[in-house]
Amino acid sequence: MNHEQRTPFHAIEYACTADIVPPQEVVIRIQSLVILFLQSITAERPSIMGLSMICRSKENSHGTRSFFGEDEPLFLSHLTYSRPFSNKKFTKAFVRVWMVLRISYKLLEEGKHATQRELFYRLLSEAPNYFRCQKQVNDAIQDVVAVVKCSRYSLGILASSRGSVTGRLLIQEPDGAVLDCTNTGSAGQVITGDLNCIQNWRFQSDARYILVVEKDAIFQRLQEDKFFYSVPCIIITAKGYPDLASRIFLHQLRCTFPMFPIVALVDWNPAGLAILCTYKFGSVRMGLETSTYAETSSWYQRNRLYHSLQKIGNWRQAYSLLKCYKTRKRTKKN
Repeated sequence: MNHEQRTPFHAIEYACTADIVPPQEVVIRIQSLVILFLQSITAERPSIMGLSMICRSKENSHGTRSFFGEDEPLFLSHLTYSRPFSNKKFTKAFVRVWMVLRISYKLLEEGKHATQRELFYRLLSEAPNYFRCQKQVNDAIQDVVAVVKCSRYSLGILASSRGSVTGRLLIQEPDGAVLDCTNTGSAGQVITGDLNCIQNWRFQSDARYILVVEKDAIFQRLQEDKFFYSVPCIIITAKGYPDLASRIFLHQLRCTFPMFPIVALVDWNPAGLAILCTYKFGSVRMGLETSTYAETSSWYQRNRLYHSLQKIGNWRQAYSLLKCYKTRKRTKKN
């Protein structure tokens, strides 16, 4: 890996982020990549330009504490690597990136959006030899984010949401409509996958806590029992590992109600700790967008795992603890 190499859109700061930028700017960045590609194949010694992208690996990730002792979300630095077309290992991945860029460019030109699932079906029908599963589409999208250095929403791609919310919360939509989260069914109020919509919501609440629940069954039970009347709280679930929309929704709640402590109700096992760490620190795979959704404020979890988690200074120690618990579990089985 080359420490000196930078993408065409690098920033000066040590932390590298994929920001939400206007569609016109994204179109210009894609056009710039196309021009560079055409110049490489029409040069005196023609060659196919490799794709320079931010490295999304543990080696390029960092996590620290602020001056005031607060946990900072993990972030990626400007270390990059080149994905060459000539390497058979990367040939299909190379083509996938350009195909996603083509669709993204068309979406931006038409002023439209598409979900990741919609993108999968479209690419599956257009190029079945290159796209056979949703993971390949998701990986290609993250590669495009790493190349163009803008969020997936800026590319015209919406995150599919699994999240729901209930409890003592009023949501005012941009058109003036008000959603009362105490009057929802057992499934709660669905959290939209439109990130721009979430960021334009206005919240009102007389709650005292934000409760993040791992299991959808527990969420439905708490909603049916109207738990939020006994304990004034806002209850959120992403039905397992949190999706991007749920994380951004939680981040918006925290910005609106900074004094509300966040309580996590997750399983007492490594998976529960991993879910909590994903909410709290973000993920390496999506490290370029972490600053948008990671919630590093005070968390409380009532189990032994969190007694250790309270001593964690950064996300590396959290994942080291997670590995430790997994090793113990394997040892007990053997």
